[in-house]
Amino acid sequence: MPEVMWIPVIYVQTVSIGKALFQLAPSLLLLGFLLWTTKKALSGGAGGIFGQKKKTFKKFNAEKNVKVNFADVAGCDEAKEEIMEFVKFLKNPAKYERLGAKIPRGAILSGPPGTGKTLLAKATAGEAGVPFYSVSGSEFVEMFVGVGASRVRDLFKTARENAPSIVFVDEIDAIGKSRGKGKGMGGNDERENTLNQLLVEMDGFSTSDHVVVLAGTNRADVLDSALLRPGRFDRKIYISNPELEGRKDIFGVHLKKIRLAPSCDLDDLKGRLSALTPGMSGADIANVCNEAALIAARHNEEYVRLHDFEQSIERVIAGLEKKTKLLSPDEKKVVAYHEAGHAICGWYLEYADPLLKVSIVPRGQGALGYAQYLPADIFLYTTQKMLDRMTMTLGGRVSEELHFNSVTSGASDDFEKVTGLAQRMVLQCGMSPKIGTISYTIDRGQDMTKPYSERTAKTIDSEIRRIVDECHERCKNLLIEKADQVELVAQELLTKEVITREDMIRLLGKRPFANRNDAFDKYLAGKDEKGED
Repeated sequence: MPEVMWIPVIYVQTVSIGKALFQLAPSLLLLGFLLWTTKKALSGGAGGIFGQKKKTFKKFNAEKNVKVNFADVAGCDEAKEEIMEFVKFLKNPAKYERLGAKIPRGAILSGPPGTGKTLLAKATAGEAGVPFYSVSGSEFVEMFVGVGASRVRDLFKTARENAPSIVFVDEIDAIGKSRGKGKGMGGNDERENTLNQLLVEMDGFSTSDHVVVLAGTNRADVLDSALLRPGRFDRKIYISNPELEGRKDIFGVHLKKIRLAPSCDLDDLKGRLSALTPGMSGADIANVCNEAALIAARHNEEYVRLHDFEQSIERVIAGLEKKTKLLSPDEKKVVAYHEAGHAICGWYLEYADPLLKVSIVPRGQGALGYAQYLPADIFLYTTQKMLDRMTMTLGGRVSEELHFNSVTSGASDDFEKVTGLAQRMVLQCGMSPKIGTISYTIDRGQDMTKPYSERTAKTIDSEIRRIVDECHERCKNLLIEKADQVELVAQELLTKEVITREDMIRLLGKRPFANRNDAFDKYLAGKDEKGED
């Protein structure tokens, strides 16, 4: 067929515009997100992906006023004096510089939780009258490389521009841990970069900068040695749990906010409460005062009275009273004899702590009964005192052995305490004749191996066993000798559920040993002895 006779054929493919856009939508969205994040990262504006320009520290005494001052901080007078010296130097540096003195670069505030490290820093901000910058150590650590170091530079640059000033880094162990420990497999360690930048910034100060760095931590032992050297953190201020007078001062601060009865003697109340709370930190004392106010409000009382504080102390120490946990008569009898064993051992052992109250009311998690003692504020423990404490701790289990055919699992916590004491006597305190004056603390074994031979390990095990067995035998002989008194206390517990020191004096007579706790004699035992006379 000639070409002129051919019929033209045209192929046309029709596609919907909406369908085409739908197919391209994922690619367009991904491209747009990449462009947006790149622009934000490069600009570094507030809210950017790296957030390098975003200030994480807070400025006080200029942007914000701090209402806390040193009058609101009690129980750490020595630490306040150290911190106050920094404040005085910043307010009047010429007084010190004319004698050739240089301001210390920084101070580490360390101690157990709740002792007032952060509160002391707040009080410093309130007293200083100079710019005070507060930041948490964890705010320097981000997933992006270089952000922590950039924030450190920004913080210290701002502090130098506004000198004299104070910088407070809370929980500095988040960035200040020893380098090289716990490092991951390869890669860049952002925490170490942040620490290195902090070291450079602190060492780069000149004597005219007048910038002081305060830091708080609960774990000063893990900090890098380069951070603690003189020239960076010159002073190490340890804030421990307050003693008797310190607790009285702390109660004085918190009781100002509590509505007390008009007839209440404030000094006597502070002394009694401080005697009832040995070993408590400032945060624990604040919790006791708050719980007392809550208990008084729960009972629709007009004022907070002494019995409210006593209930709150029991609530903090032993836990919430479990009124719904009903023990069977057999279980109640076991708990009564168990606690009676503790009470009798504590009453007739010379170096035991003064007994205040015994209860068989379930409290807290798993506590079916408890005995409340008042240990004195002492720092040295003799061998006899530790043995008496172990014997008293075993009194509950031994009492079960003497009065029932089978023992229970209620003494597991007692065994843990006794074993820990025996281990410390043998391994750390040199109170074992066979081991001698050698310390075998497990911390010395950095490579996870025992710092002693297998032969020594067998000797250590035998000595720990010997000490525990001797205390057990001594406790058994005492409770057999005082079997009638154990029966009296157990029956009283079954009847009243809670007995106090006054009940013990009525049942057993006056304790045959003088109390070694001066606070107990001064604030708690006086009424008992007057009533007894």
